[in-house]
Amino acid sequence: MTYSSLRYETAGGIGVVTFDTPERLNAITEQRLDELESVLTDAEGDAALRALILTGAGDRAFCVGLDLDLLDRAFADLDFFNATVARVAGIIARLEALPVPTLAAINGVTRAGGFEFALGCDFVIVADEADFGDAHTDSGVLPAAVTTRLKRKVGDQKAKALIWSARFLRGQEAVDYGLAIRSVPRAQLLEESHAFLRTLIDKPRAVLAASKSVLQQAADLTLADAVALELSTFARYMRSEPYGREGYTAFREKRPPSWKVVT
Repeated sequence: MTYSSLRYETAGGIGVVTFDTPERLNAITEQRLDELESVLTDAEGDAALRALILTGAGDRAFCVGLDLDLLDRAFADLDFFNATVARVAGIIARLEALPVPTLAAINGVTRAGGFEFALGCDFVIVADEADFGDAHTDSGVLPAAVTTRLKRKVGDQKAKALIWSARFLRGQEAVDYGLAIRSVPRAQLLEESHAFLRTLIDKPRAVLAASKSVLQQAADLTLADAVALELSTFARYMRSEPYGREGYTAFREKRPPSWKVVT
């Protein structure tokens, strides 16, 4: 499928979504929401997909949130505004539910809706030069898809400090804050993102998907219920998937398991 506000390419099992309107700082338009929803539908149905990267074209921005033309309409029609942010929240939920690892490769300024998309990914790798933060409150706007996710990722005080100050974190500071797994020079961002994901996707897709599901569902449960969920998922996985037995047999036979590519 041909897209006009983004590019979607896959190679080696890794899909890359590139927000491709750098002249508008990769801001979110209705067209981009349409196209993101279409990409996620493709990704959800692609059995060969092993991981997904979100990034931005150019050096200036990953995504600065809603486009100004869209914001003009939104502030003139709050019902439309509510519907728009609900669409953004729905895309984030679909990213979180995608049964493969997802990674936001933050190449430049990231705020508001762009920050929200990043929070929906399993991992963030940020360019040393990038500015990364929420910034809603600096405009008197309440975040619509930040507060709960941010608190769960970094804790109560850090979430409050970042939301209420509306300040940006630069590169390594985002790592120190607990919002990114590493910071790298912008020129190496995509290379490092692919390299990191390759350390994950040499495992069976099914085991990563099951583990991701447990981690997400357990966040809303008591400890006892979370432990019960993990045990029940283990039992179901071991009965329905061949990988555990194959991995053990390969270990006993001193050979790579069938899903490993020997080079």
